[in-house]
Amino acid sequence: MEFINWADFEKVELRAGTIIEVAPFPEAKKPAWKVKVDFGELGLKWSSAQITTHYQAEDLIGKQIIGVVNFPKKQIGKFMSEFLVTGFPDENGAIVLATTEHKVPNGAKLI
Repeated sequence: MEFINWADFEKVELRAGTIIEVAPFPEAKKPAWKVKVDFGELGLKWSSAQITTHYQAEDLIGKQIIGVVNFPKKQIGKFMSEFLVTGFPDENGAIVLATTEHKVPNGAKLI
């Protein structure tokens, strides 16, 4: 494990946001959803998320997640991902979303 200092951690913008739209992403190499997330004052952002094992599209609407919002945009096929959805692999490698335990304001920064 590589250690970082506090200044390194402060550079990572981990923000809370609420999923407001989910769309299929059939062009993805691995099964994924396109998710549109409201990050409050940071605006609405799209990302792809390989979370189809544990989550149906309709179950994701309204779920508050944690995303990294200060990576550069990433082209995934014809789709432009604007942030990184965070999560943890389960025992089979399927992703379980990192979420907030209680609702917080959209755009709140993890500290």
